[in-house]
Amino acid sequence: MLNSDQAELDLPPPRSESESGFGDRGGLSGGPDGASGVGLCPQPRGAEQGETGKKELQHLSREERRRRRRATAKYRTAHATRERIRVEAFNMAFAELRKLLPTLPPDKKLSKIEILRLAICYISYLNHVLDV
Repeated sequence: MLNSDQAELDLPPPRSESESGFGDRGGLSGGPDGASGVGLCPQPRGAEQGETGKKELQHLSREERRRRRRATAKYRTAHATRERIRVEAFNMAFAELRKLLPTLPPDKKLSKIEILRLAICYISYLNHVLDV
């Protein structure tokens, strides 16, 4: 499910007039078959560009669309924020696990791998105590 922020990220990057085709037609919209649009009202630039942008994205591979979306500054800052929150939660989980493990001295600083190895040994020890 996409939220409003992610929906905006799917938009293509802004294009120049030469890329959008407005220079040739004087701002009139063409039909789906490429008609010149004689007799039609001019469309706002954003509407034409949005339709053209969607058509442009349709021919791209899924991976290329993903790369373009991830290239935006808004996406990068959102991703960095999510990653920071994930790392903080990960570190808090290690801190909680560390509090449950007996060491001498009790406030000894342990690396994450040392915490995991000590937890494995401690669980094994507790299982042995329960079996006896």
